[in-house]
Amino acid sequence: MSRLVHDGVLVVGAGLAGLSAALAAAPRKVLVLTDAPLSEGCSSAWAQGGMAAALSDGDSAQQHAADTVAAGAGLVDTAMARLLTDEGPAAVRALAVLGAPFDRTADGGFAQGLEAAHSRPRVARVKGDQAGAAIMAAIIEAVLAAPHIEVRAGHRLRGLLQDAEGRVRGVIAEVAGALVEITASATILATGGVGGLYAITTTPAELKGEGLGLAALAGALIADPEFVQFHPTAIDIGRDPAPLATEALRGEGAVLVGADGERFMTRYHPDAELAPRDVVARAIHAERETGRGAFLDARQAVGDHFSDEFPAVFAACMSAGVDPRIQPIPVAPACHYHMGGIATDGEGRTSLAGLYAAGECASTGVHGANRLASNSLLEAAVFGARAGHAAAQEAEPAPARLVRLLTPDLPDAAVQTLRQAMSRDAGVIRDADGLLRLLEVIEDLEARHGRTAALAAARLVAASALARTESRGGHYRADATRTDVEPRRTFVRWADLLPAAHSWKYAAE
Repeated sequence: MSRLVHDGVLVVGAGLAGLSAALAAAPRKVLVLTDAPLSEGCSSAWAQGGMAAALSDGDSAQQHAADTVAAGAGLVDTAMARLLTDEGPAAVRALAVLGAPFDRTADGGFAQGLEAAHSRPRVARVKGDQAGAAIMAAIIEAVLAAPHIEVRAGHRLRGLLQDAEGRVRGVIAEVAGALVEITASATILATGGVGGLYAITTTPAELKGEGLGLAALAGALIADPEFVQFHPTAIDIGRDPAPLATEALRGEGAVLVGADGERFMTRYHPDAELAPRDVVARAIHAERETGRGAFLDARQAVGDHFSDEFPAVFAACMSAGVDPRIQPIPVAPACHYHMGGIATDGEGRTSLAGLYAAGECASTGVHGANRLASNSLLEAAVFGARAGHAAAQEAEPAPARLVRLLTPDLPDAAVQTLRQAMSRDAGVIRDADGLLRLLEVIEDLEARHGRTAALAAARLVAASALARTESRGGHYRADATRTDVEPRRTFVRWADLLPAAHSWKYAAE
């Protein structure tokens, strides 16, 4: 295996978090590795809603933090939430300076929309549902122009490099079928979420939690892996991944109805369509299970303006023969965001020296059990930049002898088996029997294909969901519906996970 020595910061992943980190690491040299071409294969470019920040008169970082804490169902790290919301406005303005064309008011301020669980309109958007793509276009242009950054596409993460003390010294990447070691002073994982582990997802299917799995196998502390957010309104037209009907539609007044045209959310929550995402997702799941179906009706709220105000949603619907101007949109819950991840501090440092994490693969504690709408792009920008700045201070060169953590690939057929099992047993509604069945599937796949990074990530979700015998936020146990348990975050290491998972299995039998 050949080796490339990079004297600087290595960033794996080219979404908003990874590219924010790369820009912030200046003037240190930065090497960005991405499997897909820039703007492809990352959730950031698919984000529709926008970026939440206290940008208007009458709003405040304190109130934004309070809304974030309230949505997180008792598990939000309040200090991290204040850090996010304090720095959020500057992050949005910095992206605007780079060229992100946020919608503006007549006086030049940021036009902001209302989304669920926000106490006031504070989501900065681009043309209704174009925020992610427009923000990524602006930051990619800045990255390509930055003299300290080199981007290499076609590099897929396959493993990590560690020294004898466990410090992470770089990665193993696959390039055109060959493996190469790439060492660096500091490594930032910005590898995205776990949506590709689920059969129904709104994220790129290639995001299978492999950065999370590799970090766990290397010994990193993992936080809250059981908390997966399911977006209530994926467009149910049989696509993989499923197109998304942004929550901003409900903010504009779109309503959820059954096949009979009657609204149903008022039966589930006093805030109806603007209830927290987990509540809306479970309501839609329940309505579909009864056979009544679920549809998003935007005919009155948006109507003839659909193609101008929400062009991405309009195009997805029309491509499947659904005209949202004159008919309701069929919707279903889909895996959308992972609140858990590699545990980090406010500068992106993980529990392993030399390893940083940012974006969806990280867990800063700001999302708790249920992410507040449109906080994800904000977290990627704020904490990505903080991780890049901190990693740039690392200067220790790698020793000649390193330990390779290289995991096998999971064949496509096995991936599909895993995705079906994850959606069935670790989805919107869970119970012990299903989670034990899922762990059996994971163990069988490991026996046949080895301990892959994707299987490690799936086991983290399943085992931690089995251990949490309560319902909280995005984690709903049909056999443990109590919500009055004292809030506690999950912190787990791989070394402790397997014995615990086996003991739960045998105890259940």
